[in-house]
Amino acid sequence: MSAEDIEVYAICEVDDIDPGEAKAFNLSRVGEDGAARPFRILVVRTGAREVVGYVNACPHQGTWLNVGSGEFFNKDGTLLRCGRHGALFDIESGACTEGPCKDQSLEPIALAVVGDDVCLCGVTLVEEEDRPFPYDELDDTMEIMISPD
Repeated sequence: MSAEDIEVYAICEVDDIDPGEAKAFNLSRVGEDGAARPFRILVVRTGAREVVGYVNACPHQGTWLNVGSGEFFNKDGTLLRCGRHGALFDIESGACTEGPCKDQSLEPIALAVVGDDVCLCGVTLVEEEDRPFPYDELDDTMEIMISPD
């Protein structure tokens, strides 16, 4: 595969994420069978124009890192943290430094800052206009659920 054949998709503008912060993205990638598959990622802005990214799944049980509190970091913001079991990960390498998946790593994704955009490289995503609207097959009736709380 040559450099011209690598898929590149703009995910967000670099300024959409403050330096030292992370943001989750729920994307849809094209699977080996051609079907759309959920692809949850997180992007961490580590500097003015520097970013790192990972699949948003803890290697321990595959849960999102931001499950529960919605936060990605430990209390002092120096490590990524799994919200379910408290595993801690080095931000730059994704290596688990503490917790039930010690010595495993988050799955990295290739990112590049191109102009003002954070771009995902090397993954074929389902284009927004190609995604079916999730309610297309429902009729015109509305289902309402009432919670007793």
